[in-house]
Formats: sequence, C-alpha cells, structure tokens
Amino acid sequence: METPKIGVMDSGIGGLSVLREIHRLLPHHPTLYIADQGHLPYGPRPQAEIQTFTDAIVAHLIELGSVVVVIACNTASAAALEMLRQHYPNVPIVGMEPALKPAAENTRSGVVGVLSTRTTAEGAPYQRLLSRFGTDVRVITQVAPELVQIAEANSQHTPESRIAIEAILRPMLDAGADHIALACTHFPFLAESIQSIAGAGVQIIDPAPAVARQVARVWPADLIPKSAPNTYFTSGNPAAFQFMLKTLIGIEAEVGRISLQAENQI
Repeated sequence: METPKIGVMDSGIGGLSVLREIHRLLPHHPTLYIADQGHLPYGPRPQAEIQTFTDAIVAHLIELGSVVVVIACNTASAAALEMLRQHYPNVPIVGMEPALKPAAENTRSGVVGVLSTRTTAEGAPYQRLLSRFGTDVRVITQVAPELVQIAEANSQHTPESRIAIEAILRPMLDAGADHIALACTHFPFLAESIQSIAGAGVQIIDPAPAVARQVARVWPADLIPKSAPNTYFTSGNPAAFQFMLKTLIGIEAEVGRISLQAENQI
C-alpha cells in the first residue's frame, strides 16, 4: 500500500509556491508533485482540454497514494475543480481562488488589482468573487500570461522582463491600487520584482499560505503522517525542472518524467 501523501499539481513551476507553504506548515507530511510542463501554458487552452489534462494528473496522484489533492493552479482550478470533485468524491480536492476578498476588505484607496490568466479571469468562480467582494471597490483585473513565461524562465531580473512587468502593473498602479492579488501560482516567484515596481505602499497578496492551512484542515483525521521521500514528476524536461526546484524553493531532488498519453503510465 502506498504511503499516504499530499498530491500537488500545476501546469509548471508555479505550484511550487504552494508546495513551499505546505512544507512549512506540514513538514512531516510526504508530498507528490506533478508539473504538466509538456502542456504549458494552460491559460490560453480550451476548458475541455484543461479538464482532460487535470483529470489524468489527479488520477496519477491518487493512484500513487495521494489522500489530499491540491490543484495548485488558478487556471486549472477555474476550469476543472468542480468536475474533479465530482469524479473523485472520496478524496478532498483543494483548489486555488484569487485573493480578492482580503484585498477588498483591507484596501484604503478603494482600488485593488488582480493579476490573472485569461481562464481564471473569465471563469465562473472569479465572476462570483467579483459579485460578492467587488461591488464596493474598484477591481482592475489584468490578464498577464507573459508573467507565467517569465516565471518559468526565471528571467524576472532581466531588463526586458522588468519592463514587461512594469507595463502590466502600470494600469492598476496609475489607478491607485494599494493591494494586488496574485491569481496565478507562478506569480509569487515574481513577488520581489512586483513589489519593487509597485512600491512599499502596495500590499502583494499570495494565497498560498491559506491553501496550506486548508490542506491541514482536510487531511484525514485518522491518518498519522508516515515518513517518506517527497517526489517530483514533470511531463516536460526533468533536468530543467530539477534546476528550478533548487533555484526557487531550495530543494535538491531527482525529478521523474511522466507521460500523459491515453495509457496514463508513469
């Protein structure tokens, strides 16, 4: 029998920002991470295609012992979370939600920004958040797929990337936004650059700590975590992902490759 694990998936390296918080909060819970870099980026893809990819990955995660699954990707959460919960009713599935509520509740200027991907921005979950928390404040939603590529390339400190990040932030900063919610798990890895451009008066909100707390809440109460290695897979280049794993969250580990073909074999 597989050791019970927390399974985490994302289209790429973005979910490592969530994994980092899970490791901080639950250091004795073994984790399994799958990055679907072979299909990156998810943002421009049709909803049905994203659902197909995520369903295959969640099946892998559960087969390999995941008793809690984290969809550490805002795009996949917007496109597939409800479907996944129907497909796997016996496994708690935690998704991502743009942190619009804390931004709206704590703004002093009455203007907040949300950095997002298109699927997340257009999805029903975000639209519901807007209707609940965006009525008394001005919400500037900026679709920024370029930031995903900058994070994947770890190029945020280059002059070209800094110019691109500033251009993306400029509309919300010019409008007076004092809170910016990061509605893509890739974006926390750009937080230092975003903060330096936005200035000290702007609060950057990363939802990852709240997601880690939710994982702790839904971990089965009757399961005591057992010691086991944390494991990592990608459908892209294992060596490249291994480098980013060390660079971004300081973990040195072997990375396996998965194939998400019809046979769904690792």
